[in-house]
Formats: sequence, C-alpha cells, structure tokens
Amino acid sequence: MNTVRRAAAAALAAAAVLGTGAAGQASAAPSPTPTTGKLPAGLYGTKDPTYDGVWRQSLAFLAQRATGYQPSDQAVEWLLGQQCDDGSFPSYRADATKPCDAKTMRDTNATAVAVQALGAVRRQSATPEKADQAVKEGTAWLKTVQNKDGGWGYSTGGASDANSTSVVVGALAATGTRPTTFTSAEGRTPYDALLAFALPCTDKEGPGAFAYQPDKAGKLFANADATAAATLAGLGKSVVATKASPDQAPACADLSKPTPERAALNGASYLAKALAKTHHLVQPPMPGAADTAEQPDFGNTADAVVALSAAGAAKEAMPALEWLEKNSAAWAKENGPAAYAQLVLAARATETDPRKFGSVDLVEQLNAAGPAPKSPDTSASSTTSDDEDSGFDLWWIIGIGTVVGVGIGFLLSGRKK
Repeated sequence: MNTVRRAAAAALAAAAVLGTGAAGQASAAPSPTPTTGKLPAGLYGTKDPTYDGVWRQSLAFLAQRATGYQPSDQAVEWLLGQQCDDGSFPSYRADATKPCDAKTMRDTNATAVAVQALGAVRRQSATPEKADQAVKEGTAWLKTVQNKDGGWGYSTGGASDANSTSVVVGALAATGTRPTTFTSAEGRTPYDALLAFALPCTDKEGPGAFAYQPDKAGKLFANADATAAATLAGLGKSVVATKASPDQAPACADLSKPTPERAALNGASYLAKALAKTHHLVQPPMPGAADTAEQPDFGNTADAVVALSAAGAAKEAMPALEWLEKNSAAWAKENGPAAYAQLVLAARATETDPRKFGSVDLVEQLNAAGPAPKSPDTSASSTTSDDEDSGFDLWWIIGIGTVVGVGIGFLLSGRKK
C-alpha cells in the first residue's frame, strides 16, 4: 500500500502544480522534492518525508505497540504536531509552527492511519487527553470529506478508491467507531463504496479481487494491493489484524447481494491464488521505465499475508511469509520504518517471531529507526488486535445475533461469521 500512496501523493502534487484535477491512481510518480536541512526530532526514518512522513510514523507506532513497545513521547508529540486545526493530517508538514491553510494538501490516508496510531498509543503517552482529542478531531474531519458513495479518495474531493476507503474503515474499527454507522449525507456506508470495487468470481482475469478504481469506461481491473486492503476492511479489520481461527481454505462464491465479509473472503481467495506460484506479488514496471521486468512487491506481499491470516487462511499465507523472511532484508533496510513495520505486522499476523525473521530482528531495526521507545509492557493495548481493542466484534455479533448457527467458537476466534 505504501507504493500506491507514494505514487498517488506524487501525482496529486504534480496535478496541483499543473492546475489539473485531483489524481486518481497514479501511473508514474515524479521524484519528491528533497527536504532541506535536518529532519525534525521525533520523526522516524532518514529519507525525504514529503509524501510519507505521517504514514511511516504511524505504521511504526502500530508495529511497536503490536510488539509491546510504546513510542517515545517525543515521537508522539511530533505526530500530534502534524495535525491541522480542522483535524486533518497532511502527508507531511515541514514547519508545524505555521497553521495549515488552503494550500495545505490534506491526506485522507495519512489522517486515517494517524488516527489509528494515536488511538493505539494514547493511553501510555505523556498527554493522553491531547492524543484522545486528536483522534476525535481526525475522525470528525474524515466524516466531513466522505464522498456521496460512502467512500474516500486519497485527496479531499477525489473519487473514492478501494485503498483509501479501506484505510479509513480500518481506522474507524480500531478506534471504536462502527463503520456501518459512518454514513454519507446520502446514507451510504463505506461498505457500499467498497463493494462497488469488487469483481465477481466469474471475472476471468481477477475472480474475487478488488479494483483500485474503475477505469474511464467504468470497467474494473484486479489490483492485488487494493484487494489486500479491502479484504481487511471487509472483515472489519485493519493492518494490525491477527490470525483468525479456525483455518479454512479461501474460496470464491458469488451472492446476489454480497456482504462485506463475503467479498473479503473472495478477495482472500484471489490473493491465495496470486501468491501460489512464486509466493510473492509483483510490481509492474512504471510506464516509460527502461527496465520492463516485473519486480517483487515486498510491501504488498506483506499486506497480503496479513489479509490472508485475518481471513482464516494462514496456511496459504505462510509460503509468502517464508519468502519474505528469505528475501526482504535488503528491501526493508532501503525503505526504512514503514517497511520494517509492514514485516512486523505480517509476522505477528501469522504468529511468527518478528525478532527472528530470517536473519533480521525486525523489532530492533524498527526501534532503531526513530527515537528510542519506552520499554516493552504487557498491557492489553500492547498485545490485542484492533478488533479486540475496539469492540468491533461485539457490534458485529449484536447486528447479526438472530442468525442461526453463530457459535461460541466464532465469538472466541474473532471471525466475522
């Protein structure tokens, strides 16, 4: 997902400069403008944060809490300082002392992931009330920019896409807001938008997959990145989802009126097939690139592992996890905190020790990418999944309490049956 975020942000920036409309799915991304001077204290990573400062900081927080660490107060304060007065977050603000204005490019993805990250760390932060208020204001801002179809685009006013909508759904569920009650003025929920991106099981190219967005003619094309994100969202989960039980082989099944969960399981079926041969997803070459060979997509492979595990297909996810253990070290080192966080979350979702991830201690590498975190703890907020912390399962069960056959085993497993 981080790859798509960077491309979309870069295209959006280019569109703003050229005076064109908001970007949809970007096909090519110009190089980011290097930041001048020293990076701010508290920020994770050493590379240009123009397009992913808030994103990588937030992912780092989520992965640290998932492994029992609490980010330093300095790191939390940096993220809090990135928020605009209206509750939104841009991708990055170099000078947080200046208020956001009309030229500040608000980012729905950055806002959603920051809301989730601050929700995860607020209880152990030095200013829990401040963090709690940031979560409330960020959530309220997302409501104000929700599209008529119930979804979100990367930028305010942009057409809804599966990735952005899924990131928001995950943040809502993780911070205690039931996504089905988060409706647009027209009464549409995020799931209404998400289901519009789902391909049927009869689609020859991508049975059960999700598209990022329809093309200009309205046709949907399978997108593995969007499918991994939407699979989690359809299950009411986010990137910190854990392994679901019991295990079941994912299968695609069309319904006359598909539910978010059914569409999510169809998405898991597509991901399992996409990973079956090489155990990793591929990143198609950028248009105009000299090298036309497909390259392994490490980040989206990690996201697919989380999605499959959350859908009860951990068995199908393990070969990809093992591939990542053998091959991702150089990629993670090059890409920094967001990459280490994605691998930590993939390991956690499959109940694999992130400290013994091939030849790498992912936790150590992530912690070294920013200010030293506080010591590990065993509090509930450091060990539970997003669903357990938010109570989302309880809402789901109440909503379908009359359905025959919901057993106590599914209650305990956290599956959305």
